Amino acid sequence: MRYEELAGHPGVFHAPVAGNAAAARAMAEVLDAQETRRAEGFRRARDAERHRVAHVLLRLVLGAHLGEAPERLVFRRRACPGCGGPHGKPYLDGHPVHFSLSHTADHVLLALACAPVGVDVEAVPGAATAREVLPALHLREREELTGLADAELAARLARCWARKEAALKATGLALTEGAEEPYVGSAGRPAQVPGLVLTDLPAPGGHRAALAVAEPVGRRGP
Repeated sequence: MRYEELAGHPGVFHAPVAGNAAAARAMAEVLDAQETRRAEGFRRARDAERHRVAHVLLRLVLGAHLGEAPERLVFRRRACPGCGGPHGKPYLDGHPVHFSLSHTADHVLLALACAPVGVDVEAVPGAATAREVLPALHLREREELTGLADAELAARLARCWARKEAALKATGLALTEGAEEPYVGSAGRPAQVPGLVLTDLPAPGGHRAALAVAEPVGRRGP
């Protein structure tokens, strides 16, 4: 399995899907029954490959980090903050490490941290898709993006969406309450989000990525 830790961002790992599909199939025995059923349930082979690459990566990196065999790791899920069902943020049974996983059609990102963490990678959409998504954002973000030329709109919207997804994953909310809050901005630097350190990540061409890590309680502002 071929993956790399992002330079300057310890604990953040990238793996290409296509380049790892065969390796992930060969290592599929490290996955648990639920992960295996999910991979086998996809109608499209590409979706199954992406799922296997993401979850084999997760087990390999966590196993190496914790000194555990990848297949022995047991994952649980917290209650969903939206409906209370058992499909909320995943966590590792018996270990305090926090992690977040994100993928597009072609790339997987994984982040590990000692505090709640969220990572997200987004493909830059077409201009039409960007304009469809625009109304879901915070008012200030809509104001920043409205009127931009197609190419700039799409690139900045992908940047904004990656930041927002990362922030919401770190808080455990995901998109259960919509994409309006928090305000993360679409300009060159992320806006400050209370309780989080939000950072843009280097991303493959045609993509944008971001990382959010919860600040220690003692360092948070009022």
